[in-house]
Amino acid sequence: MDGLLLDTEDIYTLCINIILEKYGRSNLPWSIKARLQGRPGPDANALFHDWAKLPISEADYMAQYSALQLKHFPDAKPLPGVEELLGNLGRTRWFEKPKAQGQGHRVHIALATSSNSTNFAVKSKNWTELFAVFESHRRVLGDDPRVQPGRGKPMPDIYLLALKTINDSLPEGESPVTPEECLVFEDSVPGVEAGRRAGMRVVWAPHPMLKKEYEGREKDILAGRIGEAGAVDLHQLGEHDDGWADYYPDLLNFPYDKYGIIVPPAEIELDPSMNDDVCEDIVAESS
Repeated sequence: MDGLLLDTEDIYTLCINIILEKYGRSNLPWSIKARLQGRPGPDANALFHDWAKLPISEADYMAQYSALQLKHFPDAKPLPGVEELLGNLGRTRWFEKPKAQGQGHRVHIALATSSNSTNFAVKSKNWTELFAVFESHRRVLGDDPRVQPGRGKPMPDIYLLALKTINDSLPEGESPVTPEECLVFEDSVPGVEAGRRAGMRVVWAPHPMLKKEYEGREKDILAGRIGEAGAVDLHQLGEHDDGWADYYPDLLNFPYDKYGIIVPPAEIELDPSMNDDVCEDIVAESS
């Protein structure tokens, strides 16, 4: 969600820099921020404190940090192309209607984010219609008890759990979705590795400064071979140029055809039968 669907990454940086400045520290560099993105809060905080060495307790820091987030997160806005992308994917539910048989397939969507429940509520408060495309039972948040401690990104668990939420709620008679039929949307480097290790295809749409930070290592990122999770079984990783991960500067003009996705025309929303409802398959996320 963060940095992929909403422009919250710059808000995170703003909040951190306010605290760093207060205690005479330099601003957060992208070399450190890149390692924080996409990780569960406890893991990211441990990395941050190891670098920042603030003269305050972690509890004091978190109290100040949380207060700043509550103040600034309501200002978050969708990133370019996000509203159109989610609207288009959500509209594919029309293909489940009897009149649409044989025209295309519904794109089943789940949200997998390291953002905890409290932060998710604050960030999405002004965008409830946008996030309505993610059914509540298909949302996996950073504090979901089904994700074991230490198994957040870059581990694959959060995406495999998101897939499970889809399969557990498919219409009767529909075949389960397999990992290789899924497409993960990511902005973070640990998140790309998590998606690749889950056996899924990945779209990487990073912040421009993150892309600059990893300039020259794009092939390693797309293959999940940056090594954010340490030593892993090589069979869980991809290969350079294997066609299972792609970089896009943003989500504008997304090439649905490349991924076998057929999008119904916008006029379909006027079909009265569409009101009965209130991605192959997509597991969509942000950090």
